[in-house]
Amino acid sequence: MSESTTNTLQYRFDGPEDAPVLILGPSLGTTWHMWDRQVPELAQQWRIFRYDLPGHGGAPAYPVGSVSDLAGRLLATLDGLGVQRFGYAGCAFGGAVGVELALRHPERVASLALIAASPRFGTADEFRQRGVIVRTNGLDPIARSSPDRWFTTGFAAAQPAITEWAVQMVRTTDPGCYIAACEALAAFDVRAEIGLVGVPTLVLVGSDDQVTGPAEARTLVAGIPDARLAVVPGASHLVPVEQPAAVTDLLVRHFSTAWQPAYDSGTGQTAVPGIPVRAVLTVPQQPPQPVAIAEIAPAPVLEPVQAMGRPDPYDAGLKVRREVLGDAHVDRALSQADDFSGEFQEFITRYAWGEIWDRPGLDRRSRSCVTLTALVAGGHLEELAFHIRAALRNGLTPDEIKEVLLQAAVYCGVPAANSAFKVAQQVIREETTPTE
Repeated sequence: MSESTTNTLQYRFDGPEDAPVLILGPSLGTTWHMWDRQVPELAQQWRIFRYDLPGHGGAPAYPVGSVSDLAGRLLATLDGLGVQRFGYAGCAFGGAVGVELALRHPERVASLALIAASPRFGTADEFRQRGVIVRTNGLDPIARSSPDRWFTTGFAAAQPAITEWAVQMVRTTDPGCYIAACEALAAFDVRAEIGLVGVPTLVLVGSDDQVTGPAEARTLVAGIPDARLAVVPGASHLVPVEQPAAVTDLLVRHFSTAWQPAYDSGTGQTAVPGIPVRAVLTVPQQPPQPVAIAEIAPAPVLEPVQAMGRPDPYDAGLKVRREVLGDAHVDRALSQADDFSGEFQEFITRYAWGEIWDRPGLDRRSRSCVTLTALVAGGHLEELAFHIRAALRNGLTPDEIKEVLLQAAVYCGVPAANSAFKVAQQVIREETTPTE
């Protein structure tokens, strides 16, 4: 086991030292123990490497800024251990890391398994909202609702010890690291690049997964060349925990038959791997489910925009506007634009968000403070409502928003602040109340 630093990850090895390395990547809110039931059999053929996300499982709490950042820390850890080439299986957040590695560092990935994964996890709004709830209420509401997201109802009722283990695993995670991981998933979107994954890939999903279910799995299969799909019956999101035997069997079959040889610098050639064996699931008390191959169109590839001279700030502004105000709000504003108001929407996206909000001189928390004060002074209560939401997304707590409004009461007037407090109270209640 390792001592982690800001640039590396907490990890452990299992299995023979001379065997090929197989990495198992965890889901958000879990630890490497989510793979405990797979390790004994996998470690017979591979050197199993498991890692914890920052702030999870007692790992030092150095938050990651993006999925790419986490992948970079993983590679730095492996570099320090002398591991250059490996197979990789990741669940949910761990699957996002696997896609990132396959896209940016394909020479290091011999084979890939993506479990409960997606080229884009839900919407950015959903993950940023989760961050607001954690920042305001701590992790307890998320922890208590985790079994509903992770397991089928029957499994959770029949396995109370595992259900409680799941709750405690989330509850003991560092809140700041959890929020940062939510932000990383909010920004993760490889739909336009997924066709560039060139390593042998198995996409594995629980039939009852309501978080990243079969639809998302089929999107991955459609986009990744020659990817293969396995649907595990009677399982939800945390399928390695709920159906360990089925997942273990599928991983053994995949990594035994679809391990791409390394590029040979001496001959300039790469050996062509054999055709993978088609895996068939056999789960106790469940009807056998064959591995299916989805046949849907791959996600469209976006053409890069070529800029002449100074880059147009519109695209950067739209990105910042979405990150601060949320996709739902921006989509609604743009969809309501017509010939009369369309140019105004372009104007505020390009100049307010692309020129001003995207400037490096102030962080977004500070810009939110300034914006709230200005809106109170101007009496713009409708705009104040969605900028209160934006302030929560930008990391301000309800107590900090209260302080901004108290400060505004002194310089903008008590009547203006009184109206602002009423708006803010309602918005904060809506945004920070956990949904059961």
